[in-house]
Order: sequence, then C-alpha cells, then structure tokens
Amino acid sequence: MATDTEVTYETKTVRAIRGMESRTIKKWEGDGWEFVSQAPGKVQAEITFRRPKPQSRQLLWIVGGGGVVLVLAIIMAFGVIGERNATSAESASPVSSETAAAPSEQPSQESTDAAPTPSPEPGGVVLTPENSPELAAVLAGTDTCAPGVAAFAAAHSGQTIAFPGSIGAMGPHGGAKTRYDILVGAGDFSETSSPGPAFQFRDVNTTYDLHWVGSVPDTIGVGANLSVTAKVDRYEERSCLFLLEPVITAVR
Repeated sequence: MATDTEVTYETKTVRAIRGMESRTIKKWEGDGWEFVSQAPGKVQAEITFRRPKPQSRQLLWIVGGGGVVLVLAIIMAFGVIGERNATSAESASPVSSETAAAPSEQPSQESTDAAPTPSPEPGGVVLTPENSPELAAVLAGTDTCAPGVAAFAAAHSGQTIAFPGSIGAMGPHGGAKTRYDILVGAGDFSETSSPGPAFQFRDVNTTYDLHWVGSVPDTIGVGANLSVTAKVDRYEERSCLFLLEPVITAVR
C-alpha cells in the first residue's frame, strides 16, 4: 500500500480578508484541496492548501513509448543547460540577496484572492464581528439613527473595520459622471430588510477608490454582495449616515 511519502503534492496559497478565513477554507476544501496552514496578517490571512498531483502525470513515464522518453530526455537536457546558464548570469550580476529572494515572496498565479492591497496604519487592529462584540452589535441593529451608532463611530474614528456587506443604493455624486455615493448595508442584500448602520462610501470612483482584490467586476450596482474593509470616517447625525473610507473591497 502506498505511503504518504510516496504521494507528490501540489500546493496553493490564497489570501482571505480577516474574519472570512473559515469561508475561504470551506470553499477550497470543496474543490478538493486539503488545508495545511494559516498565517494571520493585519488585514488578510495567508492560507496554504495542498492536493495530490494527478496520477496521469506519473503514468506518462511508465506507459509512454521509447520515442516519448527520448523526447522528454532531450527537453530535460536543454532545461538543465538553461538553468546552469541562468545561474551563471545571476551570480555575475550585482543583485543583493534580498532582491534575489523577492520572487519567492510573490503569491501563486493560481491564487484568485491575491493582489497588492493597501494596509491599515502600522500596529492597527482590524475590527470584525468575530473579534469585536461592539461592532457585531452595531451591525445587527435595525435603527440607523440609534445613539449606539454615533457612539461607535466617535469611539473608533480612524480605525479599520471589516464585515460582509451589500450595496443598497447608489447614485452619482453631485453632477459627476464617474464618481458615486454608495450606500452599504450589513450582510447579504435583501429587498425587505437592511440591518446595520447606513454606511456610505461618498464621492468614490468605482474603479480605483474601492481598492478591489480578487475578481474585479466590470460593473457594480444595487444588490451586489461585498466583503468590506474600510476606515471609520464619521457619523452624520443630521442624515444618520455612517461615512467610511474604502481600504479593501471584494465581491462575495
């Protein structure tokens, strides 16, 4: 019987917004990947998976004819020569060890969640419904003008929060054609209910200002479910709007 050491694995590293790790792990495990490890970050966590490589790749060497083996041997020989030439060129170039190590730090091309993203202030803590009971209570409320909403905004001004949300309304900002005011509610979109404060992204361009990660939609509108990471701006008592500055946005 084959042992675990005889199995060849391929690995994948993906990034998930803090608070969404369990959902990401469940998604990839459903696609046949095995969870290996998780490295938490300030805004995103890096999650590593693995799965056995298809047996068909290994059987190629066994069932292939002599001609296939010969062609593969030639290809491997050229590959070895190319690697040696590349190694010689690298050793001759004045490149620091830090620069040479940079490619290994890049996320796998297979990762759909990885992308360069802005970060909160150094040493800042991202508040989520999982680690902040106060935020969880605000998101579960139904009165957008409740005193607790204003108190939360005042207490956490400048801090970063992350939560699952959805677009409840959207319109041009003033007379602009490419800038919008976007009303964001907590949780999945519903035509009958809208829990949480009346969050608003004000005067934003939907292409750049939302700082998309993962798959970037061609268009967005009312009903879109999002993963929102944003900085607390302020609460307007007159309008009961809770203003946020986008840090990271992803489609759910």
